[in-house]
Amino acid sequence: MLPTMDECCAVIRVAEQQRRVFRIVLWINVTMFLVEAVAGILSYSTALLADSVDMLGDAIVYGFSLYVVGRGAMWQARAAALKGIIMAVFGLGVLAQVIVKVVQGLVPSANVMGAIGVLALAANVFCLLLLWRHRGDDINMRSAWVCSRNDVIGNAGVLLAAVGVTLTGSAWPDIAIGLLVAGVFCRSAILVLREVRYEFRF
Repeated sequence: MLPTMDECCAVIRVAEQQRRVFRIVLWINVTMFLVEAVAGILSYSTALLADSVDMLGDAIVYGFSLYVVGRGAMWQARAAALKGIIMAVFGLGVLAQVIVKVVQGLVPSANVMGAIGVLALAANVFCLLLLWRHRGDDINMRSAWVCSRNDVIGNAGVLLAAVGVTLTGSAWPDIAIGLLVAGVFCRSAILVLREVRYEFRF
């Protein structure tokens, strides 16, 4: 049965709304990646650096998600799979950064962590709210919403790490939170990839 004119218009309208949302969250993530990467390097913060890498990964997948809007289920599955893979790579990257920090004995700057953490949290809460209403549209939007939710968790972790570093004067709270956030991302990666395999039999 062919779709009616109203159904076609509804599909086009939803696709345009999705594109608009993806453009906004893409540029927010690019900006915050640059801010957090510089701050993480200058302050020796695992949590900030981990969050910046996640921002970069999100920017990449949001760009790809924008490309596949309205292109069909297979392209949406590929976008979701890419998100899952990037989340998994991110987790491994954090582990490597933790090893370097332990070996070098670097203590991060709690003040920089706190200030940048608040800014990143505000940016990601805004992205999460934009994606919230579209999370049920399809697997492309659903996996994007999972990425954004993880960002908010990561930002909250950065703030907790900043408090821990302030109270203890040690790098271990930052390391512990970084590892915990990486674990959340790895778990989300597994769930997203499983959903892709289940729905599209990859």
